[in-house]
Amino acid sequence: MSKADATERVRRLCLALPETSERLSHGTPSFFVQEKRCFLMLWDNHHGDGIFGFWSAAPPGNQELLIEADPERFFRPPYVGHRGWLGVRLDRAVDWDEIAGIVEDAWATVAPKKVLASLDIDADRDDAR
Repeated sequence: MSKADATERVRRLCLALPETSERLSHGTPSFFVQEKRCFLMLWDNHHGDGIFGFWSAAPPGNQELLIEADPERFFRPPYVGHRGWLGVRLDRAVDWDEIAGIVEDAWATVAPKKVLASLDIDADRDDAR
């Protein structure tokens, strides 16, 4: 898959989530909840690191768990890694179902509680059917 196709696929995953927007931040496509809280940034060769992938917010403990499980695909990104953010390579074999889950987790990690609560109500309604 080309970088452009992978970028577009990540973009679609992000923008499908409620109250999400995209804008450039630090010169790269970045995705925000309610136009305020960034949850994912796409990067291509950031400061010459040779990696095409993204950095995303992650629930507590996920960064360590995923890096330990597969250090070829996951890494601790600079600048935000100390806050638990996860680096995900898109220049390796990609499991798009797994990527979708990582994107959803990133969004949920930074989304306001009010937005999350409204989704929980909808999920409960779906479970009741």
